[in-house]
Amino acid sequence: MSREAHAGICERRGVRFPPATHPLYDVSSSYFEGRTCPLARFGYDHGSGKRGRMQVEYGLLCDSDGRPVAIEAFEGSVKDDKTLPSQVKKIEQRFGLSHVIVVTDRGIGTKDNVTLISQTAEFAFITALKAPQVRKLVKEGCLQLSVFDELNLAEIACEKLYPAQRLVVCRNPLVAEERARKRQELLAGTEKDLAEIKRRVDAGTLQGQAEIGLRVGGVWNRYKVKKHFQLNITDDTLTYERKQEQIAQEAELDGIYVIRAGRIGPEELAAAGIVRAYKQLKEAEKGFGGMKGPLELRPIHHRLTDRVRSHLLICMLAEYVRWHLRHAWAELLFQDDNPRSDTDPVAKATRSREATRKAGRRRTPHQEPCHTIESLFDELENRTRNTIRVKGTEATFPQLSTPTELQARALALINERVPRIT
Repeated sequence: MSREAHAGICERRGVRFPPATHPLYDVSSSYFEGRTCPLARFGYDHGSGKRGRMQVEYGLLCDSDGRPVAIEAFEGSVKDDKTLPSQVKKIEQRFGLSHVIVVTDRGIGTKDNVTLISQTAEFAFITALKAPQVRKLVKEGCLQLSVFDELNLAEIACEKLYPAQRLVVCRNPLVAEERARKRQELLAGTEKDLAEIKRRVDAGTLQGQAEIGLRVGGVWNRYKVKKHFQLNITDDTLTYERKQEQIAQEAELDGIYVIRAGRIGPEELAAAGIVRAYKQLKEAEKGFGGMKGPLELRPIHHRLTDRVRSHLLICMLAEYVRWHLRHAWAELLFQDDNPRSDTDPVAKATRSREATRKAGRRRTPHQEPCHTIESLFDELENRTRNTIRVKGTEATFPQLSTPTELQARALALINERVPRIT
């Protein structure tokens, strides 16, 4: 089948993957109940809160609007960045696309993956740099922090580290303020606990380098700021102090992040467009939230690999339907049905005036109660299908109850806005 024919099928099915699109890719995991599934392994926990449980890793591929189009299962021990090669192959072979911009987060956008994407057809990429890479830009003189005295977005080049690539540096003052506050709280909490340990050491109730180190290790594990302290332990003494210079250097980068793009010219996407494309990854995160929450993707109970994959596929298809329903029912939900297209992609996202009014009054523009998608489902479930028996005979026929005004409007919106699958 030709690429054009394949794209036409995808279009009719509501999967908008035309050439030069921006597929979004992210990875998550769900914990597993049991021990016999070949995919279940111990690995990095993506926020499930179930420590000590084996898990199954999966990668979700979405179109540029956040609509899920493919999902793949991996062993729970597989690192996030190792899942991307199969997705790149899927985009090229299954969807028949030759020119796309793969958008993924900094954990997946490793050097090997960037090379792989760049060598595949005419694929481009958008990802972000990790904190050590940003610090290296400053050290090499490619990034001048004084630029952000007046700007919050600037495009720079660093041919030495990232040849033929575009780097868009952003600074969000709200994020900077929050990181400074959090760092101060962690440092203060660490000092408070270390002071209590020091008091015991000075009083002679805690002795021995190993025992003191064990107590201090608990503090490091709790606050995770060991790198910011200089510590000395002997059998009967404990001293510590902050590394002020190191803390100040880290604080200079508060709120700064760098978006990295390759094989994308300014005529295709401006710097602001690159930032917006990267921020669209939040739509993939919404997909994970829907599948893990209302659609009950986790926990996974299946023992056979094929059944685990089938379970993931069914959940993804259900989320695909939910995506369309959320957009069709936008006027009935708290959802912003007229999102603003901000000129500044770095600034904090704000709701439209209509959405703010809707959230404050909890009413739609037509003065009807606003709903979440779950409460709207509950309203639709109240509609009944009755069996009517003709008096004096054995004849029966089914009849749906008359829909309420809300039910009728919700059903009409589905018929108007949800695409038919052919």
